[in-house]
Amino acid sequence: MSKPWLKFYDAEVPAELVIPPLTIPDLLRQATQNYPKHTATIFMGARLNYNQLKQQVDRLAAALYALGIRKGDRVAIMLPNCPQTIIAYYATLSLGAVTVMTNPLYVERELEFQWGNSGAKAVIGLDIFWPRIEAVRPKLPLEHVILTGIQDYMPLAKKLLAPLELRRQGKWVDVAYADTVHAFKKLIDQKHPAPPPIDLAPTDLACLQYTGGTTGLPKGAMLSHRNLVASLTQIRTFLLYDHGEAQDIGLGIMPFFHVYGMNGLMNLGIHLAATLVLILQPNIKAIVDAIVAERPTFFTGIPSLFVALNTYHNIDKVDLTSIKAVFSGAAPLPVEVMEKFEARTGVRIAEAYGMTEASSVTHVNPLKGQRKFGSMGVPIIGTDAKIVNVDDHTQELPQGEVGELMVKGPQVMQGYWNAPAETANALHDGWLRTGDIARMDEDGYFYIVDRKKDMILSAGFNVYPREVEEVLYQHPKVLEAAVIGLPDDMRGEKITAYLVLKPGETATAAEIRTFCRERLAPYKQPRTIIFRESLPKMLTGKVLRRQLREEALAELEQNGGEA
Repeated sequence: MSKPWLKFYDAEVPAELVIPPLTIPDLLRQATQNYPKHTATIFMGARLNYNQLKQQVDRLAAALYALGIRKGDRVAIMLPNCPQTIIAYYATLSLGAVTVMTNPLYVERELEFQWGNSGAKAVIGLDIFWPRIEAVRPKLPLEHVILTGIQDYMPLAKKLLAPLELRRQGKWVDVAYADTVHAFKKLIDQKHPAPPPIDLAPTDLACLQYTGGTTGLPKGAMLSHRNLVASLTQIRTFLLYDHGEAQDIGLGIMPFFHVYGMNGLMNLGIHLAATLVLILQPNIKAIVDAIVAERPTFFTGIPSLFVALNTYHNIDKVDLTSIKAVFSGAAPLPVEVMEKFEARTGVRIAEAYGMTEASSVTHVNPLKGQRKFGSMGVPIIGTDAKIVNVDDHTQELPQGEVGELMVKGPQVMQGYWNAPAETANALHDGWLRTGDIARMDEDGYFYIVDRKKDMILSAGFNVYPREVEEVLYQHPKVLEAAVIGLPDDMRGEKITAYLVLKPGETATAAEIRTFCRERLAPYKQPRTIIFRESLPKMLTGKVLRRQLREEALAELEQNGGEA
């Protein structure tokens, strides 16, 4: 097929992608062999070099093996951005086991679904999450729970103060450790015998990354080691071709449980033998303080982060000159936000498009070459893309016409975990149906015309309306519910719920929000509740979310953009 975008690649980018035959643990092994004393992580001021990080990984791997974790077993990791996340992730993969990265904000219902669906054998989490883990454990096949304190890898002074602060905040949890409930650091310190050599191939499964996909409830995208390494090679070849090894400092803002942070920052940093500055709580002050203290050279972000940086009260006094590369994804970046940040830093933001099902990135604007505002750019090296008829994906459309975007490349997933029907719907001869409506111009630049069917992007996360609606329908006063996303400068989209109450019932928005707060992660909770007498529907009875969105957008425009 024709690839008009190739002529717009930077001169330094080859036309063909060469993927090294590596697994993810190989990346850490190489970084440690080549740069053992180079700083690998910085967390709250504490540093681990690559040799120390690898030792911690090997010891945890030995402990996991002693607990019965074997190749193919699923291990859930429910941690924020801290050294324990990297240690748990690489230890699991080094055994040939499969990681199930879990959002720490998940409530019990969400944990039960993800861990039950994946068949997780063990979970590694923070001790303050123990009440939630303990509550769902009897319903799941979990054999072991491994808990770490957030203070475990802090400097000594902060390590001593952290428990006091957690108690002051009412977050401290007393854990009853037992035969199947283990302390992370104690397991590592026990120095179990090293596991036997693991036969690990690039084609082996590495991760189950849960996503709403294009339809239905969350599904586990099956990502192999080769998928992840291919994506890393694409990013490095297309965007970081002038970056050498052990020269970068990456700012770990995006959460590692999300594919964007996991592969696009954590694994990328290890691949570059970079130093990773881990941001525990990504508030704007912590991010700016880290920029000042550690002088990062690159980071990944979402539009709301760049808005927050641009409007930070002392940003004009902050030295941003260390930053050499910046990536933005998850939602379109407003031109004025982009231009303001670039004027401050002199660094060009590489705006990208990607999916969990594609290990991260599929499209990006060239680093130096032509950039078209409003476009997500061109297919990254090694990736094909086409626009097809929405009703017939076998019919490819000519340039300029609007249809469904399909992508193909070595970063595309193997399929959905235990979901053959959904896999067959999503994958066709290696082509992934994205569900996004897009067009390609005459130069091979792609533009998203419409969101995946009904998908909401809230604070950088995919939220599927059906999941929120199912929770709303559980409220005893709710007769009907419909959820849509509306534009929001900070969050990308604001989750808005339309409710019809049962006859004779009354309810307040605060009452509904409280109900949702107990059943949904914060980024999934409706920000606006609108009560209606009826909802627009098709003849089949299906609620017309699109009509609700069009009405709301028209009202916003009439009110000058204010809800």
